[in-house]
Amino acid sequence: MTRLSIVGLSGNITSPSKTRALVGSALALAADQLEAETTLLELADFGVDLGRARKIGQLSPEAQANLQKLLDADALIVATPIYKGSYPGLFKHLIDLIDPAALLRKPVLIGATGGGDRHALAVEHQLRPLFGFFEARVLSTAVHVSDKDFTEGVLTGEAALVRLARAVAEMDDLFPASRKLVQAAE
Repeated sequence: MTRLSIVGLSGNITSPSKTRALVGSALALAADQLEAETTLLELADFGVDLGRARKIGQLSPEAQANLQKLLDADALIVATPIYKGSYPGLFKHLIDLIDPAALLRKPVLIGATGGGDRHALAVEHQLRPLFGFFEARVLSTAVHVSDKDFTEGVLTGEAALVRLARAVAEMDDLFPASRKLVQAAE
């Protein structure tokens, strides 16, 4: 019996980043609650050719393999930094390379990081419609965190952690048998 596969995508071009910390925290919760196998990908994992690629075949073999991991996952956790009210262009460019039918009904937990709370609605106004276009199953609870939610690069804000746990619990509702199947197989 294979475990549930959850891939996280940090849409930041720098590492380490608060966005990576958010995705990593969500993946850790999902791994614990769902006993899932998790993988964290960053924009840098798609190589220097990402910005020039007009189709998937123009990415390096490694980048294509990483994109395939994302597409093959049972569920996704996707977060991006918000700059001036929206996600970065390179993040959007990666998403633009994906076939419109590739994420059909795939559960997606969306999140974002921003310098302050004024960016919080970008999750609803930018990310939710983006993944809605793909007809993905975007979880109802989205997560936005800001600088005040981090201590030395670690997500520590109590309200943010509670909301993140609630979002991951929605995945548990979508895959209720996953833990029982894994436990039965062991």
